[in-house]
Amino acid sequence: MSEITHPTIKDGWFREISDMWPGQAMTLKVNNVLHHEKSKYQDVLIFESSDHGTVLVLDNVIQCTERDEFSYQEMITHLAMNSHPNPKNVLVIGGGDGGVLREVVKHETVEKAVLVDIDEAVIRLSKKYLPGMSIGFQHPAVTTLVQDGFKYLEDQKGQFDVIITDSSDPEGPAETLFQKPYFELLNGALKEGGVITTQGSENQWLHLPLITKLKKDCKEVFPTVEYAYTTIPTYPSGQIGFMVCSKDPNANLREPLRSWSPEEEEKLCKYYNKEIHRAAFILPTFARKALK
Repeated sequence: MSEITHPTIKDGWFREISDMWPGQAMTLKVNNVLHHEKSKYQDVLIFESSDHGTVLVLDNVIQCTERDEFSYQEMITHLAMNSHPNPKNVLVIGGGDGGVLREVVKHETVEKAVLVDIDEAVIRLSKKYLPGMSIGFQHPAVTTLVQDGFKYLEDQKGQFDVIITDSSDPEGPAETLFQKPYFELLNGALKEGGVITTQGSENQWLHLPLITKLKKDCKEVFPTVEYAYTTIPTYPSGQIGFMVCSKDPNANLREPLRSWSPEEEEKLCKYYNKEIHRAAFILPTFARKALK
């Protein structure tokens, strides 16, 4: 079998270069390219790295590595789940690697978890190459649908307690998931008091205008909107943010409504805990000023 090649890999190193983070690049040493295909929607690359385990790359941008994925999956999930008093019905838009599902079903309140991803290739390949993440698909409460999340939401009215949008960057197939009409659909699909989190348009160091616009759009749709972030080494500038929104005008999203005991936290999570839930909303001065 011939060796798999890819234009982002040269001299044994993968390079993530994008106009969305000008003048900088992320490089990872490649041991072995496991898979490459062009799906109906995007370029899908999976490789084994020297120090970060298996890496999933969509359209030349890192989506997850086994070494640090938990900091993103846990925070985008539990910031929302623990801001709702009793999340029974949960929807995940995107997230075809299964990582968010894995976190959602850690909550014993969950009776139904639906995942909607437009690209079957991401689901299929994650099940094969990322078993530690795709384990979420095996849970009996989970239903998986391969379709456009935007179109799916149009038929859902007041169905879900929590909706988590785990999308790729605001380019290509995920672009519509960062615009006001999408947030209006999310609002409509939530029950009273429902909560959403969404990949919050990247990074304070690189994308403050994008984040500011996203927060403004969210505030026109939801009465309660907060921006939080997590640290993750293999995302641009080592950081990514989330919009956390509630239909409840009195919700305090900065304070978890529900929490695990310290022993349960250590058993269930590698990154998230109730203290870091609170801390995630505390921004450096330059970002806080921009987002006022």
